[in-house]
Amino acid sequence: MLRSRYRRITFYFARVIASLFWWDILLFNLGFKRWARRTRHERLRRIAVSYRKLAIEMGGVLIKAGQFLSARVDVLPEVVTNELTGLQDEVPPEDFDEIRRMAEAELGGPLSQYFEFFETEPMAAASLGQVHRALLKANPEPGADSANSEGEPTFKGRVVVKIQRPRIEQIIQTDIAALRTVGRWIRRYKPISRRANVPALLGEFERILYEEIDYLAEGRNAETFGVNFANRPDVCVPRVFWPQTTRRVLTLEDVFAIKITDYDAISAAGVARGEVARRLFDVYMEQIFKHEIFHADPHPGNLFVCPAEDGNWQLTFVDFGMVGRVPPKMRAGLREGVIGAGMQDTARLLRAYQLLGVLLPQADTGLIEKIDQALFDRFGGKSMGELSQIDHAEIRELANEFRELIYDMPFQLPEDLILLGRCVAILSGMCTGLNPDFNVWDAIAPVTKELIAEETVGGWEFWRDEAVDLLKTGLVLPKRLERTLALIEKGQMQVRVPELSDHLRRLEVGLARLMAALVFSALLMGGIQMYLAGEVMLGRGLLAGALLALLWAFLRRPRRH
Repeated sequence: MLRSRYRRITFYFARVIASLFWWDILLFNLGFKRWARRTRHERLRRIAVSYRKLAIEMGGVLIKAGQFLSARVDVLPEVVTNELTGLQDEVPPEDFDEIRRMAEAELGGPLSQYFEFFETEPMAAASLGQVHRALLKANPEPGADSANSEGEPTFKGRVVVKIQRPRIEQIIQTDIAALRTVGRWIRRYKPISRRANVPALLGEFERILYEEIDYLAEGRNAETFGVNFANRPDVCVPRVFWPQTTRRVLTLEDVFAIKITDYDAISAAGVARGEVARRLFDVYMEQIFKHEIFHADPHPGNLFVCPAEDGNWQLTFVDFGMVGRVPPKMRAGLREGVIGAGMQDTARLLRAYQLLGVLLPQADTGLIEKIDQALFDRFGGKSMGELSQIDHAEIRELANEFRELIYDMPFQLPEDLILLGRCVAILSGMCTGLNPDFNVWDAIAPVTKELIAEETVGGWEFWRDEAVDLLKTGLVLPKRLERTLALIEKGQMQVRVPELSDHLRRLEVGLARLMAALVFSALLMGGIQMYLAGEVMLGRGLLAGALLALLWAFLRRPRRH
């Protein structure tokens, strides 16, 4: 392990966590809300700037995390995403002499043995490796220079060579160890620990990273995607050249074009940005629901728009080191979720949550269905642009209406959803960036129809399952009704009023905090007076008591009735 690197990462996150705790939790709960809100924008900007500088300097896993955050324009404040966007392009390249030594050791000979020309300046530098343009020796593969119907060669030897950074495995090991330490810190915060198995999530992240630096596996993934989209001329996947590929060196057809976030260049090429967003969404739906394997790293450096002279264009994918697979149970849950969202069916949406395992055991399913219906009623059918213009008062009104559910937050993140969740988050940001008026409800409608048709056309299992559900309901309903009537007769029927219970708990905590604040003030003033009077030990004791009273006031939580 690289000890100095480990210490630097952990110290950085310790400072960030302490700052967020002080401003957004401690001061916010002690009555300094306006001050915390007024300074929040600049504080977040400084944190984002410091993280970007640290990630660029150190590389490794920090770059991967920053690339993910930079695409979350739909969730994170713009001040954060703007600062982190540079991580897509600002990764410093490795010294070429070291890259050459790595490539030649892997290939078993000098670069000139395999390539007519090899650019020393990388065309792209990523966190785990970097890419150089090159020209293969004549006819590197059988049929490589085969001609099309007009006699034009379909391949001219132009390739890109992806070479792994030296010592990257040791860097990953160090960064993961540092993140595990940070994970142990944030796991002490119960709202996080009860919703996510942080060690399991980091273990899954580590597995993904080590898969990503196996270029033989990446080559096989690229071939799989090439087969899956062989019948779609509007999607481009690069060819793999196996004689020049090893575990740490990958040689692919050069298909780089207009980066998907270069909006001006896309428009100048005559390609409608809204059409790009729609195709991007459709292709990912096809990957998830038809192929059951998806490109899990859709950041802007891996997606391109390639215009053609006839006015058509291709959506081009590169970098298949990080792919996700959709097992049957996950696909069933996702299918229920898409159909539930498309039909605005809260029961199916709840079934999707249960199949995906995102609900905690104590979740109030009735309340979840109510808030889903409220969200459909208020925001269903709106485009991303319309959603961004929603009045904050409307959001606060909804939050007050369902404060019981928001307080409990009965959701968790299973580790097998980490790649899909990351992919969907980035994809959402990309579609919004390409087209602020992108309407996910319109985009999801064709997918919903196909999934419903898949269930019903010739699908006797669908009708069997529906009949079984109705039969179960019919058998259970009389017993439930009998129990309810018995409780009413005995006078034991209880009616839950979440709003009233919540107000009572908040009142209880408010009174307790008021008492703690009075004790804190008295001890603080007494401690200062004693200290100034020369009674150092007594003064310190009173100040320590004031600190304990402050911590008790902050950590006090409503009791659950």
